[in-house]
Amino acid sequence: MKNRKRHVLIAAATFLAALLAAGCASTTLQSTWMDPGFAGGPFKKFFVIGLSARDVTTRRLFEDIMVAKLQAAGAQAVPAWQNFRDEGQGNEAAMEAAVAQSGADALLMTRLLGIDTRTNVSTVMVPGPVWGPGFGPGFGPGPGFGPGPGWWGPYSNWQAVPQVTQYQIATAETTLFDVKTHAIVWTATSQTFNPTSVQQEAPGLADAVIGALQARGLIAAKK
Repeated sequence: MKNRKRHVLIAAATFLAALLAAGCASTTLQSTWMDPGFAGGPFKKFFVIGLSARDVTTRRLFEDIMVAKLQAAGAQAVPAWQNFRDEGQGNEAAMEAAVAQSGADALLMTRLLGIDTRTNVSTVMVPGPVWGPGFGPGFGPGPGFGPGPGWWGPYSNWQAVPQVTQYQIATAETTLFDVKTHAIVWTATSQTFNPTSVQQEAPGLADAVIGALQARGLIAAKK
C-alpha cells in the first residue's frame, strides 16, 4: 500500500511540474553586468537597434515592440529604422548621425547570438498493465470486496519510462550604451525556450530587459 501511494504521489508531482513549466515565462535573463563606475542618472530617451534578424521585417518588428514596451514603462524611445535606413551592416558615421538626429541619450542594442537544439532525457511514471486482485465485484450476489478488475488496479503497477524530448534555446545579448561617452553601461544575455517568432517572443524579452533596467535605476520610474 505504501509503495502504491508513493507511485501516485510521484506521478502527481511530475504532472504538477509539467504544469508549472508550461506556465513559466519563456524568456529569462541568464546573466547581467553593469559598469560599477557609472554615476549617471536614469536615461531619458532610448535609440533601439535590433541586430541579426533574419530579414528587414523582423528587425523592424522587434524594434517597434521594444520601443512600445519602453514607452509603456514611461521612457521615450525611437526605433533605429526611423533614422537609420541602411539595412546592411552600415557604417559608424551613418549610425552616429542617426543617433544624434534622434536626440537619444542611450542606445539599446539587441543581437541574436544563436539558436541551439538540445535534447533532454527524463523519467516519467506511467501506469502499467493491470495485474492481481483489486477492489471490485466479489463476494455475494452484489458488488463487494474481492478479486477482480477494480478501481485500484490501474494504480497498482506504475512503471518508470524514459522520455526523450528536443527543444530549442535562442540566446540573445542586449547592451545599453551611454551615447555621450559611447561606453557600455549595462549588458545581459537572455535565453528563450522554444522560440516561435519575433512577434511572439519579443514582448517577453522586452519585459525582462526593461525590468532589469528599472531595478538598476537606468529607466526613470513611470509617473
